Amino acid sequence: MIFIAASLCLQIVCAVHVIRSGRNQIWLLFIMLFSLLGCFAYVMLEVLPQHWNNRHVRTARAQVVGKVDPERAVRDAERAIDLADTAANHIALGDAQAARHRYAEAEAAYRKGLALGPGNDWGTQVKLAGVLFELGESAQALALLEAAPELSRGSEWDRRTLLKARILADLGRSADARLLFEDVVERIAGEEARCHYAAFLLQQGDSRRARSILEEVERRASRMDRTQRAAQADMYRWAGEQLAELRRA
Repeated sequence: MIFIAASLCLQIVCAVHVIRSGRNQIWLLFIMLFSLLGCFAYVMLEVLPQHWNNRHVRTARAQVVGKVDPERAVRDAERAIDLADTAANHIALGDAQAARHRYAEAEAAYRKGLALGPGNDWGTQVKLAGVLFELGESAQALALLEAAPELSRGSEWDRRTLLKARILADLGRSADARLLFEDVVERIAGEEARCHYAAFLLQQGDSRRARSILEEVERRASRMDRTQRAAQADMYRWAGEQLAELRRA
């Protein structure tokens, strides 16, 4: 009985704090539904100072906020546009919509940002190429990428090359795509590039090379902590399922 009373009091205190501090009131639902767990999440992720320089706290906060309030970034970007109709704010909205896999909305936002900007914003042009690819407009996406000026080799060059490889694969230019995948897959941090390459190889019927790539993903994932893997849980789940199928075969 004492525990139940204490839990109820804590929920009330947290709910009052949400209202008085002007925080997103979806926290009220979270607090009431999940009791102590909801209160703990609210205190850790909203009340405690946000400037803690702890990677795990920042990552956990981003993950929970993303689940509790997935539209937050979109709302923030739309609010910024209401205050100032600038190219930067429209591009930020495009980023937020792309993160939510709303590629048509992201395309519109990026095009508005490019129209308002001074021109030659190749970084945003590449982002636009990415969402056009996701919308199935691979020919347009490739044209944008190829119009962008050459970069010296580095992380941005690698990201563009990975996108170009995926576009070429979608356009049926498999030999060109494979050359680019092989060139870039070992240099990009994280496992996204390897998983895209493995998916391409499976489509091409090269199960042996796909298995080799996925086994490397598995080895690398085993050296990560839970927080690192959770950020791309769906990707690692897909890789594990594909590797299991290849091993059974």
